[in-house]
Amino acid sequence: MEPAMERRFANRREAGVELASRLRHYASRDDVVVLALPRGGVPVAFEVAEALDAPLDTFLVRKLGLPGRPELAMGAIASGGVRVLNADVVRWYGVPDRAIDAVARTEQAELERRDQEYRRGRPLVDLRGKSVILVDDGLATGSTMKAAVQAVRRHAPARVIVAVPVGSPSGCEALTAITDETVCARTPEPFSAVGEWYDDFSQTTDEDVRELLLLSTVPR
Repeated sequence: MEPAMERRFANRREAGVELASRLRHYASRDDVVVLALPRGGVPVAFEVAEALDAPLDTFLVRKLGLPGRPELAMGAIASGGVRVLNADVVRWYGVPDRAIDAVARTEQAELERRDQEYRRGRPLVDLRGKSVILVDDGLATGSTMKAAVQAVRRHAPARVIVAVPVGSPSGCEALTAITDETVCARTPEPFSAVGEWYDDFSQTTDEDVRELLLLSTVPR
């Protein structure tokens, strides 16, 4: 039997409730903003934002999948032209620059589509001087979240906090060097995939994202 601390989450919403319990020290503060990484991070972040009484918004990041093995991240891009590459993966598989650029162009187009879909012309909430909590549904290599942290830093926040319900020990540890705080509610060993720690890991849709943003009770 699995230890109680490492049981699977029923779904992303339950994961968000547990994650929020680790972030109580940010509750009811006027300097906190919760940013969700779409799409899977939005149901998690919704619960966090509601529990903390904080505004919720999305922050767009796209994984750069290895050509021929898209599930393996060779890097990520984020809003604002940020690109982060996993040098070890790129070197090991000998990925040429032109292949990286081709994948990046495709993912940039999807990033721009989602920006229009979710934001409809509305600007990102002001992050200057804020404590920004970046939330996703899990953390594997951490390359996507690293891109998000770097991009958020460009908005001059006071602090950047990464918070996920479950993550690989190595991925969570790597992020501590570039964040002001990293909260991984669970870091199971061995760790192979985020989805293995959810009973329901079905895809979050664009409609789900829009509905949760509209349901957020805190004005944005």
